[in-house]
Amino acid sequence: MVRKIAEKGYIFLMLGILYAPILMIIIYSFSNTNNFTFPEGFTFEAYNQLFTNAPKKLWDSMLNTIIIAVVSSVLSTLIGSISAVGIYYLKPRARRIVENVNQLPIINSEIVMAVSLMLFFATFGFPQGYFRLIIGHVSFCTPYVILSVMPRLMQMDPNIYEAALDLGASPIKALFKVIIPTILPGVISGFAMAFTISLDDFIITQLTKGASTGIDTLSTYLYSSLRNASGLKPFWLPVFSIIIVLVVFVVLFSNLRSYKKDGKKEVK
Repeated sequence: MVRKIAEKGYIFLMLGILYAPILMIIIYSFSNTNNFTFPEGFTFEAYNQLFTNAPKKLWDSMLNTIIIAVVSSVLSTLIGSISAVGIYYLKPRARRIVENVNQLPIINSEIVMAVSLMLFFATFGFPQGYFRLIIGHVSFCTPYVILSVMPRLMQMDPNIYEAALDLGASPIKALFKVIIPTILPGVISGFAMAFTISLDDFIITQLTKGASTGIDTLSTYLYSSLRNASGLKPFWLPVFSIIIVLVVFVVLFSNLRSYKKDGKKEVK
């Protein structure tokens, strides 16, 4: 009895430590202050300022964030999915080597990768701006896509692809008719992971975007506004709250869909 209580208490404690700061952001988004108090009680004034009086730079940085995240996650998903299929069909020894190399950008410090990309772009004269940002985001998002797709390939029966070839399908047709439908859940998970990582990135974006371009994402604009202004502006908390709510909604929606599919399979 005591052990069960301790186990549950430990779980709730960990969940509280993880999610209490997120919950506090949502609560204080209704305070319209930057000092985490409620002098006016609960109010929607900060949300009103966000949609009526927020700086144009905020909306520009939000648009940049979405554009970069969408483009880089799509490219990362395409490159990562094709790479995962190629890695899967390598010989076991070569596959292990490539998989270990693929994990280097993940286990390596992000600041090291950011400086490496910055030096690479400067050495070979890559144009500053979106081009550098998208290449930089693709380079660190693609390994996560590969890690997401590989387990689905490992679960796939290798004889299915061979059977499709024996039945007259070309390699390309077998790829689209057999392999891609099998790995599609991993591809979708990889896309979601790449999109989230790109949306959240600060260090690589800050060091590779170029100082003279004037391009900012939400993270870099927040950093510059905190340096140049006095504290956190009240409209930032509604921005964070809306992002949190959207992410929670997407996660719940995807989980409910998977539960429904699993339920239909069990009924069959």
